[in-house]
Amino acid sequence: MFGVSSHADASALVALGLHALQHRGQEGCGIVSYDGKNYHSEKRQGLVGDHFTDLKILEKLPGNFAIGHNRYSTTGETSLRNIQPFFADLHMGGLSIAHNGNLTNALLLRDTLVQQGAIFRTTSDTETIVQLIAKSTREKFIDKLIDTLFQIKGGYSLVLMTNKKLVGARDPFGIRPLVIGKLKNSFILASETCALDIVGASFVREVENGESIIVEDNKMSS
Repeated sequence: MFGVSSHADASALVALGLHALQHRGQEGCGIVSYDGKNYHSEKRQGLVGDHFTDLKILEKLPGNFAIGHNRYSTTGETSLRNIQPFFADLHMGGLSIAHNGNLTNALLLRDTLVQQGAIFRTTSDTETIVQLIAKSTREKFIDKLIDTLFQIKGGYSLVLMTNKKLVGARDPFGIRPLVIGKLKNSFILASETCALDIVGASFVREVENGESIIVEDNKMSS
């Protein structure tokens, strides 16, 4: 996973970051960018270098915010629809999410959500997180996310992008890695520090166990 805020070449940086993280998954790759008005998504099966080195594809991903993901499937079949990041149009605005890890109670949550009328488009447990955020009755996005994090169990790290924020979260036991980097005014969230090195960003620190990081207006809060 790799996410970047406030950078003119956001999607190109994400492509480089994913290239450095290729060892984490070779099944598929995806990038979602946000240009201040619209979200743009490109997903491909196979390797980052075979797809996101193409200028024509990167030109379809404009904007100063972007997140990306390499897929190594632990749940869900191999198909384009299961490749992350996922994008959803929620009541509060757009949301894109990338997720590493396993939710041990995903099937239970999924069954409950389906009984309550939720419609799932994928077989990935990441979509369960999207549905829980969408369903939360809390007002602010960050409160919706916290509401969701209290319901999911397992080892995970998340990178999320809304119309205003880049957000990272890590499970209470810190099973899945997530690091924070800085490149001039841009903040970067990545699975490993090798992805920071490839774009010339400096390592700030790891996201703490059970911590959520919010980047908004070039400022980071926890």
